[in-house]
Amino acid sequence: MHIHILGICGTFMGSLAQLAQAQGHRVTGADANVYPPMSTQLQAAGIELTEGYDPQQLQPAPDLVVVGNVLSRGNPAVEYLLDSDIPYTSGPQWLRDHVLRGRWVLAVAGTHGKTTTSSMLAWILEYAGMQPGYLIGGVPGNFSRSARLGESSFFVVEADEYDSAFFDKRSKFVHYAPRTLVVNNLEFDHADIFADLAAIQRQFHHLVRTVPGNGLILSPLADAAIEQVFEQGCWTPRQQLALTSAPEAAQWCAATECADGSRFSIWLEGREVGRVEWTQTGNHSVMNGLAAVAAARHVGVAPDIAAQALCRFAGVKRRMECLGVVGGVCVYDDFAHHPTAIKTTLAGLRAKVGGERIIALIEPRSNTMRMGVYKRQLGQACIDADDVLWYQPPQLDWGMDEVVNHSPVPAKLASDLASLVADAVSLSGPGTHIVVMSNGGFGGVHQLLLQQLSKQSGQSLKRGEV
Repeated sequence: MHIHILGICGTFMGSLAQLAQAQGHRVTGADANVYPPMSTQLQAAGIELTEGYDPQQLQPAPDLVVVGNVLSRGNPAVEYLLDSDIPYTSGPQWLRDHVLRGRWVLAVAGTHGKTTTSSMLAWILEYAGMQPGYLIGGVPGNFSRSARLGESSFFVVEADEYDSAFFDKRSKFVHYAPRTLVVNNLEFDHADIFADLAAIQRQFHHLVRTVPGNGLILSPLADAAIEQVFEQGCWTPRQQLALTSAPEAAQWCAATECADGSRFSIWLEGREVGRVEWTQTGNHSVMNGLAAVAAARHVGVAPDIAAQALCRFAGVKRRMECLGVVGGVCVYDDFAHHPTAIKTTLAGLRAKVGGERIIALIEPRSNTMRMGVYKRQLGQACIDADDVLWYQPPQLDWGMDEVVNHSPVPAKLASDLASLVADAVSLSGPGTHIVVMSNGGFGGVHQLLLQQLSKQSGQSLKRGEV
């Protein structure tokens, strides 16, 4: 079968393309901008890419077109598709029909931590010899790619609440029918498609309705927004997770042994069942790990084995990924998209590095950020940084002067990358940690920064060192 994917360079759709190719289909695709890292991953797989949405790419007609949620009415390829008799579907529906059906699906949902927790869970199952399939919205360090079919009935999927397609405004995750469901947390996000938190909670309850009675739902203890979802009805056993020194507080508990979360013990029903020492930092990472251990146990992985796997967890690209060290300055890349993500990431790093200087370079790029929904929370989210350098992207719908003027820590605003890099370098010295935070490419500022640091210090880059 010839499958053509519109919007193929998104992480989800690109991963889907690799799964379809692994099933033996001929896969082609198109995107408005064919860009790495997904473009290079697809080209390496031999998948033909077209830049733009000229209808000629649908001539001759493929057997099926999978439409990404970035496309809408008025797009020339979409209009041609609707005027023709070519079959089409959404990405989540294709995944359900052709990959997930008949498998034990372990889904990880929530506003924050989906990619990391999914990566942890897939790695735990792999470490335990279960050879799972997976589709993750990032590239896990323990694997070479963002998706694979696997060799068993188990499939781990990052369960996104974003809409499925222009013709299906349900969240992607309602298609997945998980037997094991993790709900990490729940906050208002995606203001471009959701009016308020209640609208997101409705979609999460649609997801809860799809989990069978012999399944399991895992969620944090005393999360009010999640509990409001369950109050609408829940027909599946639940277990709760807690970060606490009182191991009887919930079925699953994690007790940290140091401030940065790099060592912790795991408790089940008041009994210690595993210990973890790893390279991840922050309480949010500990909670992600605890959820992954609990989910893995549901498919038969003993917690002590899962804990051993976490000790060998290699992280996820763009999730506090250390790009390298130049002249004693460490540069990280982090996929920050929300004030809570910024705050927890910086807090975790502060706990790890103590009094060493932290500089945050932040591009408010997500749709919710661009709309200014959280502009009043942004300054306080950076309280653990010593300096914050904000970038005002051209497409931002509001001015950031108020964020800078009311910042609790020294802050500066730049509208060009050269000034941003120059300011970061001037503030840096040995022992400095620079965190570049954006859910996009940020104009390649990471490499510009590393090059300038190398030029100033006269030292070469040491990759992956902290």
